[in-house]
This record gives sequence, C-alpha cells and structure tokens, in this order.
Amino acid sequence: MVKENEKANICDLRSALELLKTVPGQLLETDEPVDPFAEISGVYRHVGAGGTVARPTRKGPAMIFNNVKGHEGARVAIGVLASRERVALMLNTQPDRLGFLLKDSVTNPIAPVTIPQEQATCQEVVHYATDPGFDIRKLVPAPTNTEEDAGPYITLGMCYGTDPENGESDITIHRLCLQNKDEISMYFVPGRHLDTFRQKYEADGKAMPISISIGVDPAIEIAACFEAPTTPLGYNELGVAGSIRGKAVELVDCLTVKEKAIANAEYVIEGELVPGVRVVEDQNTNTGKAMPEFPGYTGPANPSLPIIKVKAVTHRRNPIMQSCIGPSEEHVNMAGIPTEASILAMTEKALPGKVLNVYAHPSGGGKYMAVIQFKKTIPPDEGRQRQAALIAFSAFSELKHIILVDDDVDIFDSNDVMWALNTRYQGDVDTIFIPGVRCHPLDPSNCPEFSPSIRDKGIACKTIFDCTVPFSLKNKFGRAKFMDVDPSRFAPELFK
Repeated sequence: MVKENEKANICDLRSALELLKTVPGQLLETDEPVDPFAEISGVYRHVGAGGTVARPTRKGPAMIFNNVKGHEGARVAIGVLASRERVALMLNTQPDRLGFLLKDSVTNPIAPVTIPQEQATCQEVVHYATDPGFDIRKLVPAPTNTEEDAGPYITLGMCYGTDPENGESDITIHRLCLQNKDEISMYFVPGRHLDTFRQKYEADGKAMPISISIGVDPAIEIAACFEAPTTPLGYNELGVAGSIRGKAVELVDCLTVKEKAIANAEYVIEGELVPGVRVVEDQNTNTGKAMPEFPGYTGPANPSLPIIKVKAVTHRRNPIMQSCIGPSEEHVNMAGIPTEASILAMTEKALPGKVLNVYAHPSGGGKYMAVIQFKKTIPPDEGRQRQAALIAFSAFSELKHIILVDDDVDIFDSNDVMWALNTRYQGDVDTIFIPGVRCHPLDPSNCPEFSPSIRDKGIACKTIFDCTVPFSLKNKFGRAKFMDVDPSRFAPELFK
C-alpha cells in the first residue's frame, strides 16, 4: 500500500494501470479473444465484480482484455475501481481514510485548466461523423453487459456540459446506450445537474453541446460522483480531482462542438443533446430491459430518453475502453466514497468529534446504506447518535438505511457490524422509521405495488438501526480483552 505521504505519479488511466502492475494481485491481463457482447462482463463477474452482483462473485484484480473481437488495436479495462484497497492505492491514502480525503478535497478544490489542442493526447486520432462508414459501435468497444441488455453501454463516460445562462460547467456519469451509428440515448436520474442544463437548452429550442470522456484518471471518476448538497449546482467536481492530485485537471476544446473534454482521456465522444427528440431505450432489442444497475437488478428500459447526436469520436493511439459492471464493487466505491465524505463533512460541523468514520456499505451499492461509527464520551451524548443519522440523511438524500455503532466496532467488517446488531440492538426500541421520504427510483421496493403505504415510485421508508450501547450501560458492554501481542514474531508470512 502506498503511504499517505508518498505520491504515486498518476495523471490518467494508463499511469493508474502502470501502478497496479507493480502491486501483486491488482491487475490481470489476458490475450484470450473475448466478445464484448455479454462475455466481458460474464468473465469479470467471476474474477472481481463483487458488490451486489448475483453470486458466485468475488473481489479480485482489475482486468485488461487485449483481444476484443471486432475492435482490433483497442483494449477494454474493467474493475479498475472494484476494490476499496485498489482505490486507496491509486489515490495515495489508506482504505479507511478515503472519505476524509474526499471531504478535504471538496473544501479545497483546484479548478481545471484548458491546454492547447496540439498537446491533448485524447485527439491523437480523429473520426468525424461525416466520414464515410462512421459508426460509433465499431469505433468504441462498449460492452453489452448481459444478453438481455438494450444494447452496448458506456458505463464510465464522464459527461461534461455547461449551463447556458452562467457558463458554469459540471461533470457527471450517466447511463449511455449506443443506439445506432451516430446516436446515443442518455438516462437522467431526476435532479442531476446536466439535466438542469439540458432543460434550459431545450426550453429555448437549442441543442446542448456535450462531451463524453472515457478512460480517465480514477480521481476524476470518484470526484464526478459527488452530489448536492455537498457539491451544489454550479460546483465543478473536476476541482475535487485536482485537489486529490494537487494539480489541475487538464481540459481541451472539442473539435466539433463548443464544449471541453478531458485532455488525456482514452476516448472522447463529441455531440449534442437534440431538443424535443426522444427514443425508446430498447428500440433495437425490445427486451424491456436496460442494463444491470447498482441495486443488483436489471433496470427496465426507459420509454422516452433524450438523444445525443454524435459529431465526432477522438481517441489516443491504441485506446483503452474503460467499463464497469453496474452492480459491482466498482459502483460501490465511486458512489459510496463521496457519500462517506458528504456525511463526514456535515456531521463534523454539527457534532464535532463524535462521528469517527462512515462506511457506505456494498450491499446498498454505495447509495442505500451507511454504517456510522459514533463515540459517546459524556451522558449528554446519548441521543446525539440518532441526530447524526438524521444529518446523514440530509447529507445524502438517496440513503435508505443507517446502522449506528459504537467506536469499538469495525465498520468495514460486516461481521462486526452484525455482532453489534445482535448484541446491542432491540428492534422495538432501537428502530426509527421515517416513512414517506423521496429516495432513489432504482430501488424496486420503492413502489405502490410493493406496499400500499408508498404513494409514488421512489418514495421510501428511511430507517435508523441504533446498535449503540446506552451511555449509562457502557461499562456492562466491554468486549473481551486479549493480550496485545506482536503476531509477526509467530507468523511472519501473514504479518509483514
């Protein structure tokens, strides 16, 4: 593991992969021919997906497929962020400090800068939509995750757009399906900032310029997943990535639209969101399905999505397509670590020194569940742990469940958390229900068909599980005390 005071020289996807090559067990390359239709995800499901993927699955190394059928000269990387330890390695910190790193980076952003086009490696090779035979499906080896998906999906596209009223830009990740040779459908979860920009353009009958950068510095992919209120409308999350690296993210002007893209991305797709045009997401398959999403289910195809009309595709020589399995540990880390940072920031302001750490648990896909470690030191602290949970719901509105534990519980060890649930929790007095609150639309249980108490799809009952010991009983719940021994004397091969 890289020590916090050491800086790995990472500035793009390639330098991140080079670092992983130096650490045993973190990267696996294969020259075996692989089909991007369902096979890449089918393989990685077994190798290292983890998360909420249907079992059998596991945490494992990232993979690079060097021989992708139909895409000579291109490679596909998957699972780069599918391990918390790997993310920490690439962000120069420790796994349990990731939330703190992101929290500090939000408050100390370094704004991106624009470099000349001749210096941008993302534009080494250029394909214009007006070129004979242009087809994004042949240029970009986007995997189809399962055999019933609506089509090939770009799952790690950094979408960059600008507010037409004030010129403020934002970057987010969206569900992007390749529909034909020059069109991509784009799914917006309600409230996303780029959708706010799009609606302004559409109200004026204008097309919205947009760029999609694929294969970038992992710091950018993590930073792009922050949401309001931590990063409100007008906050450009590229500043967070700049702060993580101590250096501004470099952008470049696009060639065909008035927008910028990440200058050292492996691929950039330039295009425009067309006003007033909608498409059925599964128009090419009619399966009724979209793609596997982070809760572990395949999302339904959306009947009406905006379309990006592609103007150009640019890429580096011998480009690397980066992809992600929706329910994998990769999504957990991208969504969950910013969630942890948001909760830490807000609880520290309201209850300084009381929340020691936060873990966005993989079973919630990084969005639905958080485990909060709370320290009670004086009698008036009793009850404040529940206040911390309420603050967490405000910090990240898509949270559904919060488990509160004491400072002697390892929040990153699910067995330890379940131990607290079983020995420090009584359901009738330690469960707090908050019904009728808007949550996330991809939770299939958040619908009136599941319960008559739910008035509309996306409304949930948020729940707090208070597994902390009442302060007055703390001396009765001390864990068994073992001798503190240096185990490396006896098992050096295990404790290096």
